[in-house]
Amino acid sequence: MTITGHTKLIAHLGYPTESFKAPMIYNPYFERYEIDAVVVPMGCKPEDYAAFLKLVFKLSNIHGALVTMPHKVTTIPLLDQVMTTAKVAGACNAIRLGPGGTLVGDMFDGEGFVRGIQRKGRELTGARVLVVGSGGVGSAIVASFAKAGVSELALFDAHPASMNGLAERLRAYYPALKIEVGSKDPAGFDVVVNATPLGMKQGDPLPMDVDRIASSTFVGEVVMKQEITPFLAAARARGCEIQIGTDMLFEQIPAYLEFFGFRTTTPDELRAVAQISY
Repeated sequence: MTITGHTKLIAHLGYPTESFKAPMIYNPYFERYEIDAVVVPMGCKPEDYAAFLKLVFKLSNIHGALVTMPHKVTTIPLLDQVMTTAKVAGACNAIRLGPGGTLVGDMFDGEGFVRGIQRKGRELTGARVLVVGSGGVGSAIVASFAKAGVSELALFDAHPASMNGLAERLRAYYPALKIEVGSKDPAGFDVVVNATPLGMKQGDPLPMDVDRIASSTFVGEVVMKQEITPFLAAARARGCEIQIGTDMLFEQIPAYLEFFGFRTTTPDELRAVAQISY
């Protein structure tokens, strides 16, 4: 694709950038449909993020930003307007310019993850769900599970403050939902999710005891470092249906495109043009 002075810039903000997959989906799609925009990975360390976010949106050709680890939670107080889904999640993964140069943020990770499960034919209404990891992506997934009508959500995070804060937000918006915190035992759940970074580095421990997962359980993953992570491989060996990390991306991108005002699409169309490598 040719980048010119007219090209709309979408910053992909996170750190480190080596595992980023979004540019390999968005940019081939933009090229295929002659959309004059480009997604550019920008590695920004946490200590520099607040200042850099304000500066990058001063660029005359900036159109928006994708936000990924470790900035999804810390983005919220930096925005001028926060959409409801992001408020529930306590995290943001998309920013666009609003009136007068204001920053408007929303969250699509959870919607993408839940759409992926539903597209595979799994019924979520009334389901019992365990999500291990209560950071930005985990909180978004939990918020979308609640919206989808699950009957119980169990939360676990190595940092109790994150886990308990998410539980409090859930109780405020979904008072009828059964919420448990503090255990990552996957026994008895219909859906279990690894929403932690475990699996990004070789030698990482598994996020939960896979031997306790029933073969009827649906197992999802957010790590995109490789398609079949050790956690998914272990779950698949037990006979579980699985969802790979990049499925969340393909399912949420149509919503992102609408948020940014571009031509929308379908996950199948995105898969046809994507150039993902591991």
